[in-house]
Amino acid sequence: MSTVRFIADLHLGHTNMAIKRGFETAEQHDEYIIKKWNIVVHKRDIVYILGDVTMERPTTYPLLDRMNGLKKVVLGNHDRPQDIPELLRYVHCVSGMEKYKGIFLTHCPIHPMELEHRVSRNIHGHIHEHIVNDDRYHCVSCEQVDYTPRTLIELGITR
Repeated sequence: MSTVRFIADLHLGHTNMAIKRGFETAEQHDEYIIKKWNIVVHKRDIVYILGDVTMERPTTYPLLDRMNGLKKVVLGNHDRPQDIPELLRYVHCVSGMEKYKGIFLTHCPIHPMELEHRVSRNIHGHIHEHIVNDDRYHCVSCEQVDYTPRTLIELGITR
């Protein structure tokens, strides 16, 4: 049986983000993410990556092959359209937004009005520091989830 998990903002190969997150190099940052990922994600698990796989650098996509599970990407603001064919060599699929069990999966948080009329929750990335203070929003940017893909239960979502 597979487990479904969520994470965002890997920013693989991005030196400035690695330093901002407290790592000395992008390589150290990337290896840490891969290690944390593979501790919890198994071969048949599904992981939704909610945007910003890299920082507009498709040369680091091969690192995704070292990460367990089936990877589904919801594109972020740093995932360039021209890089999608290359990204699809390393992930199962890409989309602009997904709906999973009545929850919108996006890179950026959606407008609160959408939560009133269409779905009850939003799992997202994009925000690295000041997360939305509303229990309908669940930010899974790497630094918000200890660099570990999380399940709905781990995010406090019981459905």
